[in-house]
Amino acid sequence: MTREHVSNLPEVPEEIIQHFDQWQAEGVDASNCPVRDVLDRIGDKWSVLILMMLAREPKRFSALNKAVGDISKRMLTQTLRALQRDGLVERTVYPTTPPRVDYRLTDLGHSALRPLAGLIVWADKRHDDIRAARDAFDRQETVAA
Repeated sequence: MTREHVSNLPEVPEEIIQHFDQWQAEGVDASNCPVRDVLDRIGDKWSVLILMMLAREPKRFSALNKAVGDISKRMLTQTLRALQRDGLVERTVYPTTPPRVDYRLTDLGHSALRPLAGLIVWADKRHDDIRAARDAFDRQETVAA
């Protein structure tokens, strides 16, 4: 059952809504949307977690791997390289034997922490609601099938 609603997220600043309306009016190609482009990186399974792990201090690969826990070394490597490519993380190799490598947030990476913090707080507060909604939806789908 779909409910009629008066408005979506009334607390969203009008300028943001107008910005998206302007993109639509201009026929901006969705594949070139800057929001979509950034969310493709931030919205993957591991990036936010890795960025938060690096928020306080640089970490070595092994420390990140241990802190994240259930990420494979291959996936951690791929995610770190993608974050480097996007300018969010910097990799430093020290001339020691064996070479020591650490990862740290760049200024751009640090600038992402505040918006991510808002998302993290929201997700933490609303996770039970989201899970309940999923369960209700799945029950309705099972009955409808």
